Amino acid sequence: MPITPRLTDPNAAAHERLYRSLRQQVMHGEVTPGQPMTLRGLARDFGVSMTPAREAVRRLVAEGALTISSSGRVSTPELSPERIEELASIRALLEPELAARALPRAHFALIERLAAINALNAEAVLRQDAVAYVRTNLEFHRTLYLRAQAPAMLAMCETVWLQLGPTMRALYSRLRRKEPPQYHRTILAALRAGDEPGLRLAVRTDVTQGLRHLAG
Repeated sequence: MPITPRLTDPNAAAHERLYRSLRQQVMHGEVTPGQPMTLRGLARDFGVSMTPAREAVRRLVAEGALTISSSGRVSTPELSPERIEELASIRALLEPELAARALPRAHFALIERLAAINALNAEAVLRQDAVAYVRTNLEFHRTLYLRAQAPAMLAMCETVWLQLGPTMRALYSRLRRKEPPQYHRTILAALRAGDEPGLRLAVRTDVTQGLRHLAG
């Protein structure tokens, strides 16, 4: 009996493409806090119809990446100091645990990969490129946490990063850093030494110290 090829829904494929692209833009701070969007504009920019645009926005609203008002206005969230403090606290709880779980699998090649990402992060600082800074900073953390083999915890982290993306971009643009995060070097040193308490402390400090400038 011949196998009938499964038909794919073009709207579903368009929705997934728009969702992933827009999610990445928000997480990396390519949009600013409170930046307005329209379904029509998103559909036009991504070359899709209104239906996949509406579905992608609905998913991102559920994740806290976008907000939608009673009038239907879509925008990125403008976080209150209390909300920033809450999200920073979640990072401080989850990320040291992920790093500690990754430590037994932190082989030489992984540490070298992290050092290379940190070098890209330093280049972004020199260029005063806030979006590249946020992107490489999150890549540094994600690359380490993938070794923890704890996908549910990592998914929670990514949801927090997603909500913080535009705010982190605004923070780094305002601070105009001249040097990369010093605690990345401390994280690398702790990984090389197999120092779990030092690693936990370095990660906790790294993920909260910048956000204090906004929440304070």
